[in-house]
Amino acid sequence: MRYSALQILKQGLTGNKGWKPVWREPDPKPEYDIVIVGGGGHGLATAYYLAQEFQQANIAVIEKGWLGSGNIGRNTTIVRSNYLLPGNLPFYEFSLKLWEGLEQELNYNLMMSQRGVLNLYHSDAQRDAYARRGNAMRLEGVDAELLDVDQVRKLYPNLNHANARFPIHGGLLQRRGGTARHDAVAWGYARAADQKGVDIIQNCEVTGFLIESGKIAGIETSRGTIRATKIGVAVAGSTSRVMEKAELRLPIESHVLQAFVTEGIKPALPGVITYGAGHFYISQSDKGGLVFGGDLDGYNSYAQRGNLATVEHVVEAGVSMLPMIGRARMLRSWGGVMDMTMDGSPIIDKTPIDGLFLNCGWCYGGFKATPASGYCFAHLIARNQPHEAAIAYRLDRYETGHVIDEAGHGAQPNLH
Repeated sequence: MRYSALQILKQGLTGNKGWKPVWREPDPKPEYDIVIVGGGGHGLATAYYLAQEFQQANIAVIEKGWLGSGNIGRNTTIVRSNYLLPGNLPFYEFSLKLWEGLEQELNYNLMMSQRGVLNLYHSDAQRDAYARRGNAMRLEGVDAELLDVDQVRKLYPNLNHANARFPIHGGLLQRRGGTARHDAVAWGYARAADQKGVDIIQNCEVTGFLIESGKIAGIETSRGTIRATKIGVAVAGSTSRVMEKAELRLPIESHVLQAFVTEGIKPALPGVITYGAGHFYISQSDKGGLVFGGDLDGYNSYAQRGNLATVEHVVEAGVSMLPMIGRARMLRSWGGVMDMTMDGSPIIDKTPIDGLFLNCGWCYGGFKATPASGYCFAHLIARNQPHEAAIAYRLDRYETGHVIDEAGHGAQPNLH
């Protein structure tokens, strides 16, 4: 079924009895050509592009819980490509270009809203750093504008511009950035992949890998053995635990990152804002709720929940930047398990085991990377070589010294 305004009208006039399931619920087959472990945004996107762009068939996606139960449904929905370093900037711009046509390609309403992303700066040194980033973006053909304080005040009059300690001096604006509905991204890719013949198997946990003579032969799961010649792992914060079953140790730590939503209020924030004086980012959803987040909880965990100390820390930064939100009631929060690499940049590469491929280490950047991550991972699996946009995301870069330290914090994954 193709979705359209006419289809909605037709179904409404006939009692909504003609809607079909968005995807099938198949039982796992004994053997596939390709198995993708992880039914989040990256895994589903990989399966879709394998079928759509690289004409691969006999593909399955294995998810230990329900579809979208991981980080794809536990984030602040921000989409942007305002990066600095050569390893990251082309990749995230490739992702943003895919985002811009994704709703039409998938025939699914992702609620993509290019409302703009503004990074505030509060000092001359920070202004110079943002000018450098903006120049790097423009050299790559990416849109960037350096705004002064009056231009920021015109866009966002509600900000605490006269903060005695952190006065706002201006900001770096990417107008093509914005937000998308996180759940809809998972559903859209799942529906499109299913239409291409991909089996999406939920409640199926990987319990081991079948390795024969140094080559992948399949996986053991809670629903039986599944053989495959190629396996791609895209399980975000569970990467270390899953890859441990293949006796691989990775340069990753898992940390909790919380996000929050307030009650609905009248339109107050036309775009996405990040606070330069503290790690805080905020936007307003179409329902009126303020969606925001900040720093990691700061301890290693696989739990999808956080602690109250971090809630206080994030809210303090938010009220410092935008005092009016102190009167809003917070309705809910959630925690995502971040797979934090040593340099804060991701990994899309082969593993030492022939036929086993790895997609991980997305830190804070996983949601915005979803389309490009899926496309590049599919390229790697199908053609056995990296896509040009992801050529820097090698697993061995920590051995060779070719790290991509976007945040400039060094080998401290809890800070990236």
